[in-house]
Amino acid sequence: MELTSRIYLVGFMGSGKTHSGKALALAIGYAFADLDDLIVQAAGCSIPALFASKGEPFFRALEKEVLEQTIQLDRYVIACGGGTPCFFDNMQWINAQGISMYLKASADLLVARLLPEQNHRPVLQQAGPLGLEAFVRQKLAERQRFYEQARWIYDQDRETDSLATFLQKQLTV
Repeated sequence: MELTSRIYLVGFMGSGKTHSGKALALAIGYAFADLDDLIVQAAGCSIPALFASKGEPFFRALEKEVLEQTIQLDRYVIACGGGTPCFFDNMQWINAQGISMYLKASADLLVARLLPEQNHRPVLQQAGPLGLEAFVRQKLAERQRFYEQARWIYDQDRETDSLATFLQKQLTV
């Protein structure tokens, strides 16, 4: 199998889409884009400000529009937002336009990663310190069916290879 011009990383917040995406892009000679950064550029304000001023429905419509603009990117690894695959037909679109990879992580691993960031992510601030685990487990359960539509699943709790090595192995199967 040959490498496509776009690789879309999906997964829950804290799954490492941005961090791993940058490393993967560097390893395979691709550029990197974070969909959230592209949305901020398009909106001219931060995502929390966008949510506060326009609401989630407006944000999700803009997210879809910006996602579809990534069709113009060639040789890119694109980190999607945690909710991106779960709205409209976004996951089907992603699968049609490139290789999708789900960066799977257990709720325990996600909570450990998100706890230090809780004050910087507005959606997590509402959960409170005792509610973070319940929030992550509930949202992950809701979103799992979308994430699992990805072409490949990179299970961070089990996989010992780097994401780049995992991708190379998938391409040779």
